[in-house]
Amino acid sequence: MTSRKNIYADIYGHRITLVVVLCLFGLCVAQSSRVKHRRAKAKDDRVYLIHSDELKFDMYGPNPDAQIVKGRVHFSHQGAQLWCDSAYFYQQSNSVKAFGHVRFRQGDTLSLSCDHAAYDGQQQLMTASKNVVLHHRRQTLYTDSLIYDRLYNFAYFQEGGTLIDGKDKLVSDWGQYNTGTREAVFYYNVKMRNGSRVISTDTLYYDTSKSLAHIVGPSKITSKSTVINTSQGYFNTKSDKAQLFGRSTVVDKDKTITGDSLFYNDKTGIAKGYGNVVYVDKKQKNSLNCEEFLYNEKTGYGFATKRALAKDYSQRDTLYAHSDTMKIYTYHINTDSVYRVVHCFRKVRVYRQDVQAVCDSLVFNSKDSCMTMYHDPICWAGERQLLGEVIKAYMNDSTLRYANVKGQALSIEQMDDKKHYNQVSSKEMEAYFIDGKIRKSVAFGNVRAIYYPMDDKDSSLIGLNYTETDTMKMYMTPERKLERIWMPKATGTLYPMTQIPPSKMKLDVFAWFDNIRPVDKDDVFNWRGKGEGSQLKVIKRHSAPLQHLGNPSSPQETPSEPPEKVAKGNSTPQRNKAES
Repeated sequence: MTSRKNIYADIYGHRITLVVVLCLFGLCVAQSSRVKHRRAKAKDDRVYLIHSDELKFDMYGPNPDAQIVKGRVHFSHQGAQLWCDSAYFYQQSNSVKAFGHVRFRQGDTLSLSCDHAAYDGQQQLMTASKNVVLHHRRQTLYTDSLIYDRLYNFAYFQEGGTLIDGKDKLVSDWGQYNTGTREAVFYYNVKMRNGSRVISTDTLYYDTSKSLAHIVGPSKITSKSTVINTSQGYFNTKSDKAQLFGRSTVVDKDKTITGDSLFYNDKTGIAKGYGNVVYVDKKQKNSLNCEEFLYNEKTGYGFATKRALAKDYSQRDTLYAHSDTMKIYTYHINTDSVYRVVHCFRKVRVYRQDVQAVCDSLVFNSKDSCMTMYHDPICWAGERQLLGEVIKAYMNDSTLRYANVKGQALSIEQMDDKKHYNQVSSKEMEAYFIDGKIRKSVAFGNVRAIYYPMDDKDSSLIGLNYTETDTMKMYMTPERKLERIWMPKATGTLYPMTQIPPSKMKLDVFAWFDNIRPVDKDDVFNWRGKGEGSQLKVIKRHSAPLQHLGNPSSPQETPSEPPEKVAKGNSTPQRNKAES
């Protein structure tokens, strides 16, 4: 029994010993794992002195805590390298003051050189001074004082700096550059040069990765022939595209475009404007207002819509023209023979004190100063109204000098009593003006006229003269009084004022559209069309006769007589048909 108890005691003792050993082993493993984990977590933020030709201490000098190193000095800190000619190394504060040919490198994309530098390893902050040059990828920053924050990837300068990015050069008093995002911000006296272009502003944000400049505040962009003024804009130096906001203006020699938003491409010369756009041509003395505008300065093509209003101020009085849409075409641009053609279409209204007009389409050619109106055009000059299928008005220095009315021509002049009207209708009509006043009118083809002759003594109406003729020429004095009438052959009747039949007071084509007439410059926006049934008759034009020439074997084209006889026999009817 005794021996068995001893055996059990020994076994029990060994088990206790084994458990204790296992516990101690577990604690050691756990402790070792904690130490390794701490070491893995711990980051070495110490600045290391890699090399120097000379090292010494000066306990009694101005820097007793510093190690004084000289000759090919090299420091390292968290992947960054620092070289210089000499330095004070403060091992306790983990900082360095470097002097002479200081060079700093971080990775493969960033390097810095300067004359003096102070580096704080705890804050990862470098302060560089004198001849500072920071290279980052393709960007280079020049300044005399720079703070580089490695922790937040920011470089700051406050004593003037220059950033070179390819062909772009930016200069300012203050600025910062982020090496992570490659974005720069410049303040005060900012100038950005890109070739011949210069951007002047007080605040500029520049994304070097996209070559995109964001301008804030009153700014000016100048190039060879263009000046842009804006307070908010984006400019891409690669594509030469500008997006301008905040009521911006583009000036190209004698032409100016102003709008709430402008988009300009310097390479293509295309400018787009939105929101109260004003286009001014000082040389031609005209302007254009609209809500949407496009203009190509290289081709001279323009497009305007939404409350489009053209103004011509070459004379003492300004001419206003409005339509739904306007197009501008320029021919022989940048030459001495340059001229423009302006197309206005849909609901055209024109106003000036001496002349007004309404039509659906209008074309103005600056080459011959001709304004052609289509689709029920009406033109007013003083108390005279002209209408027809097509009206051509020729200007002399923006003063009406000649008008030609084709198709269903009708001229009406309202008398001073506002009750009687002088009227002339014909196929075609011409009117000649001197100093804006009509002095001669000529009517051709199926002329019918109603005229009220006046007494020379008291200007009272004598009667109504109704005349039919083929051609009529009327000459007027500067006071718009009839001077004389010429007709080759005419038939007519004179009715005394008390014996005028009511049916003879007006021609059957009489139409007075005084309610449509623009009354002032603002009224050009108020469209008033003709009433139902008062539009001009649609006259179908005779088509030109066709002469069939082809295979004589065709039954439809085989002449029954010799070709010479057929052509001779058909020539007269064909001409008569065309003339009719």
